[in-house]
Amino acid sequence: MTATRRPRALVTGGAGFIGSHLCERLLSEGYLVVCMDNLSTGALENVAPLLAREADFEYVDHDVSDHVDVPGELDEVYHFASAASPADFGRIPIEILKTGALGTHNSLGLARAMGARYMLASTSEVYGDPLVHPQHEDYRGNVSTTGIRSAYDEAKRYAEALTMAYHRHHRMDTRIVRIFNTVGPRMREYDGRMVPNFIRQTLLGEPLTVYGDGAQTRSLQYVDDLIEGVIRLMKSDETRPINIGNPVEYSVREVAEMVIELSGSRSEILHQPLPEDDPRQRCPDITRAREVLGWEPQTGAREGLAKTLAWFASGAKGQTRPEASPTLRGEGS
Repeated sequence: MTATRRPRALVTGGAGFIGSHLCERLLSEGYLVVCMDNLSTGALENVAPLLAREADFEYVDHDVSDHVDVPGELDEVYHFASAASPADFGRIPIEILKTGALGTHNSLGLARAMGARYMLASTSEVYGDPLVHPQHEDYRGNVSTTGIRSAYDEAKRYAEALTMAYHRHHRMDTRIVRIFNTVGPRMREYDGRMVPNFIRQTLLGEPLTVYGDGAQTRSLQYVDDLIEGVIRLMKSDETRPINIGNPVEYSVREVAEMVIELSGSRSEILHQPLPEDDPRQRCPDITRAREVLGWEPQTGAREGLAKTLAWFASGAKGQTRPEASPTLRGEGS
């Protein structure tokens, strides 16, 4: 009797915050996993426990913007590589654009050659500073092509267009997940986004930096909920973009106050000018995810923040501070 072949998946950006959680989930589902990352924003610490599983897990140090070749069979390709923090937009904008354009092209080409199902990790940033609220998948967005955030926003919009072109022209089996604000263990300490900023500052007893009046809104999902949505989407037959996020909305100031309360800190809130193109509202319409995937978040923002705070407080972050961007700070996505 011939043993059933185990499925094999490539995760680009697999040593990043979200990518490392995805690698773990795929391994738990019985996959063989190839993790590809150049550690531009990821960290080997994120996949350190997996490196010992040599029969199941392989780490490849490679920039997906260069030609991608993975020997052997592949059943699924998850393109999750990309810097995604506001602190990175002014620091490495060309790298971000190359990852969204060349990296998507290279990973799509590999998936096509292998006959593999393909998933693009897109973002709520494709909606820009939205004029429609909450944001549903058919909304085309309000995005600046030349602003400081455009390197990321437009890279992801192009990546979506390229993915759909391969789907239609080459009849490839593709998926697009639009990821909304996600929190959890392995976020970078100096990521530059709202939650890591607030947690780092409150643990140090520093004032929490809120940009603008803090009335702009965000919705926070826990990383485990996101990964569940990603897995369900890949297993589904849905080829349209799908929002995966928590539809419960909070103001940025409310998030800051929640972090202070959960930490028991006496930190105050310090207001700074609002950065260019910082979205005023960010909240997903998850009707499609509910109807097509039977998915909705199981972890509330407060619980997710508490788990993230506990991880940071444990000192497990293990990631170095990137070069500071002189041009951008903000809450991001």
